[in-house]
Amino acid sequence: MRNYKQFEIWKQGHALVLSVYGITGEFPQAERYGLVSQMRRAGVSVPANIAEGSGRPTSADFARFLSIALGSLSEVDYYVILARDLEYINATIASDLGSRIADLRRMMTKFRSTLVTG
Repeated sequence: MRNYKQFEIWKQGHALVLSVYGITGEFPQAERYGLVSQMRRAGVSVPANIAEGSGRPTSADFARFLSIALGSLSEVDYYVILARDLEYINATIASDLGSRIADLRRMMTKFRSTLVTG
């Protein structure tokens, strides 16, 4: 069994969740059960799936959970765009989050390929 806390992808995913919680705390109250909830859940899903996958017995299982985490990461990416377009966050914050998401996506994709190829 692997210790998920040792993986840089988990650390970056966790940091992203903390940022998502921070920015969504400033969203309008009317979004509490809408965009705030969706964005937070998708964000939490990224490091949670990395953690769950790391506890699986095979590399193929871990790779499958990384694929799920990548899907959630894409969901967060879209929510950042939506939040920017709704003017809940400014373009600078959206750009910073978008860059962090893109970097994490690259790291996760590369890591997943090492699990699959051996």
